[in-house]
Amino acid sequence: MFSVLRNRTYRHLFAAQALALLGTGLATVALGLLAYDLAGGDASAVLGTAMAVKMAAYVGIAPVVGALADRVPRRALLVAADLARGVVALALPFVTEVWQVYVLIFLLQSASAAFTPTFQATIPEVLPAERDYTRALSLSRLAYDMESLFSPVLAAGLLTLLTYDRLFLGTAAGFAASAALVVSVTLPKPTPREPGGARGGAFARAAYGMRLFGSAPRLRALLALNLAVAAAGAMVVVNTVVLVRDHFARSVGEVSLALGAFGAGSMAVALALPRVLERVGDRAVMLPAAFVPAPVLAVVGAGLAGGVRAWPALLAAWAVLGAATSAMVTPTGRLIRRSVPARADLPAAFAAQFSLSHVAWLLTYPLAGYLAARAGTAAAAGVLAAVGLAAAVAAVLLWRPAGAGRTAGAAPGAYRPAGGARLTRDRTTTAA
Repeated sequence: MFSVLRNRTYRHLFAAQALALLGTGLATVALGLLAYDLAGGDASAVLGTAMAVKMAAYVGIAPVVGALADRVPRRALLVAADLARGVVALALPFVTEVWQVYVLIFLLQSASAAFTPTFQATIPEVLPAERDYTRALSLSRLAYDMESLFSPVLAAGLLTLLTYDRLFLGTAAGFAASAALVVSVTLPKPTPREPGGARGGAFARAAYGMRLFGSAPRLRALLALNLAVAAAGAMVVVNTVVLVRDHFARSVGEVSLALGAFGAGSMAVALALPRVLERVGDRAVMLPAAFVPAPVLAVVGAGLAGGVRAWPALLAAWAVLGAATSAMVTPTGRLIRRSVPARADLPAAFAAQFSLSHVAWLLTYPLAGYLAARAGTAAAAGVLAAVGLAAAVAAVLLWRPAGAGRTAGAAPGAYRPAGGARLTRDRTTTAA
C-alpha cells in the first residue's frame, strides 16, 4: 500500500493532508477548552452549535468551490485554503465572545470545504492507475483514523507544558506546513469543460455537480450509503462520552479508549482494502458493509435497555462499526471516478459528494443527541439502527449488478451526465 509514496507529488500531497489533519485535531481539543472558558456549563451547547455551523459551511460552500475549480489553478486554491485556515487558527485565542467563535469556525470550515474536495479531485489525476489510486484512498482513510487516535494524545502531552491557547499555534503551523508542501509540487491544470457540461454562473455550475449524482445509479446509491455511514458514526461521536461516563461509570481516559476502538476497526479495514478491492468490486464490499451497523446498533440498544454493562462488548461493537464505515467510505473515490469519467467533472462531483455526505451528518448528529437526551441512549441506538437499515436497503435497490435493467441499445457502462451529453466509460471503469 505504501508503494504509492514513491510518487513525489503524491507523497507531498499526502504529507500535506496529514499535517493539516494533525492541526485540525489540536484545534478540536483547544476549541473545547476555549468553549468551557467562555461558556462554563453551557460549553456543550456552544460546541453543538459550532458543529452545526461546521456542517452548514460544508454543505453550502463545497458545491460552489467545486463549480469554480476549473477556473482557478489547483495549487493556488489549496494553498489559499490552507493559509486562510492558519489565519483563523491564529485569531481563535483572542476571542472574547461566543459569537466570535461561531464566525471564525464558519470561516475555518469554509476553507476546509474548499480544500478537501479539490484535494480529492486532484489525487486520481496524480495517480491515474487504478491500483495506485486504490492504495491512495486507503492511505487517506488511514490518515483520518490516525488523526482521531493520536491528535488527542499529542494535545494531552502538549497541555502538560503549554496553555491550551498555544495549541492553536500548532494548528496554524500544521496548515502552514501543508501549504508549503503543496507549493513544492506541480499539480495538474484544471481541465476545460466539454460541450454539454456545466454552464452559467457559480450556482448553476454547483447545481450541475449535484445533478451528476442523478446520472449514475451507483452515485444515487452512494447517497444512501452516506446515510448509513452517518447513522453509525453519529451514535459513536455524539453518545460515546455519555455511555462511558454514565452507563459504564468509567473514567474520562476511557472515552478515548472507546473512540480508539472505533478508529482501530476503521484502520484495520483501510489497510486490508487495497488487496480486497483487487479481487472483488466496490459493490461487493460496500453493500454488505452497509448492512452491518443496523444489527450492531440494535444489539447495543437492547443491551443498554436491559442494563447490561459489558465494557468489552461496547469496545467490540465500536470496532465493528469502525470497520463497516471504513468499508463504505474508503472506496468512494473509486466509485466517483468510475461513474463520472469526464475528467473536467471530477471536481464538481467530489464537491457534491463532500456536501451531500455532510447533509447526512447534519441529519444524524442532532437526531443522535436529541434522542439520547430525551429518550435515552438505548432509544437513540434503536432509531439509528432503523435509519441505517433503511439506507442499506435503499442502496441495494439503487445499485443493481452490472447489466441488470440495462436499457435496450445502451452501451455497457454508459451514462448520461447532467448536461445531456452521452459518455461511455473506457475498459478500466466497467467493473462494478
